[in-house]
Amino acid sequence: MLFRRYLSTFAVPASVLLGKRFSPAPKQTLLSFPQVSPVYLVSQSIQTEFPRSLVGSLKFDRTMAAQSSKGSIHDFTVKDARGNDVDLSIYKGKVLLIVNVASQCGLTNSNYTELSQLYEKYKDQGFEILAFPCNQFGGQEPGNNEQILEFACTRFKAEYPIFDKVDVNGESAAPIYKFLKSSKGGLLGDDIKWNFSKFLVDKEGHVVDRYAPTTSPLSIEKDIKKLLG
Repeated sequence: MLFRRYLSTFAVPASVLLGKRFSPAPKQTLLSFPQVSPVYLVSQSIQTEFPRSLVGSLKFDRTMAAQSSKGSIHDFTVKDARGNDVDLSIYKGKVLLIVNVASQCGLTNSNYTELSQLYEKYKDQGFEILAFPCNQFGGQEPGNNEQILEFACTRFKAEYPIFDKVDVNGESAAPIYKFLKSSKGGLLGDDIKWNFSKFLVDKEGHVVDRYAPTTSPLSIEKDIKKLLG
């Protein structure tokens, strides 16, 4: 009896001891990150099409920040087909349709034809087309700048400016195309999907709309007229 009473004096301390030994450790914050809006994360994931790791996210955000330092198309300088610098601020006050073109695409005939029709109709009202040859889609623009100019100007009577051949996707994408894509993302991600993707730019140099390669230039006419006023 005395022995049982002796053990009972240690029952409570033992339970307390065991509880302290095996109770869950208090929650600790190991890493602290700035709070980010869930809406921001979702919208950025949609725009970039793929889930991103933290490292990828930081890289993406730095790229976006660099691009945002350019406020409009008018802040860029590009090369024309003859290698001369062209300051796009010369297009201030004009409505622009920017297109990546190719000479050997199934969309070439219809797009070049309708682009020339649009240009002829609205060039005197403050409308310009800026064509950027690109060989990233099926290798369908293999010629040099001189060959591209001859093709467009002879076969399709293109009178609008045709610039130096560029890349529109990837690390080597021309800065102007990085800006265009960051300003107006596509339905399935920012990357240009094919030849003859189109960007409509207002008189202040801001991208207001983006059109798929299969969108015919003439179907954009109503949007152009609206911006021309």
